[in-house]
Amino acid sequence: MKKLLLLSLLITLSSCFLFQDKGIVFKIENTSDYPVTNIKISTSEHLDSITFDEIAPKDYREDFLSMKNNKSDGHYTLSFTREDGTTVNENHGYYTHGGSLENWIHFEIQNDTTVVRYGDFKTY
Repeated sequence: MKKLLLLSLLITLSSCFLFQDKGIVFKIENTSDYPVTNIKISTSEHLDSITFDEIAPKDYREDFLSMKNNKSDGHYTLSFTREDGTTVNENHGYYTHGGSLENWIHFEIQNDTTVVRYGDFKTY
């Protein structure tokens, strides 16, 4: 009887993960003094991406980057254009076997750099 109860509990808990979307929550925040344009976030496999036309100063965008088709190891890519026309292409983070190691990633675009933080939902 105890084995049956344990087996039922194990199946119930594992089924919760079967319906969970595979991917990562992200936030792109523009703390610079100028708008950024042509923002694109994807994985290094380029199977799915999300784009935004513009993020104004002191504004942000949040979304979920699906990784349901990713199968290998890779990193996240962020590209955007600064006000002076400079295109920035950056690679950050790491995922393995198509699965994110973190729950979220936060990109903070500053005047001269991009600060990146990762974490789980306890610290979001």
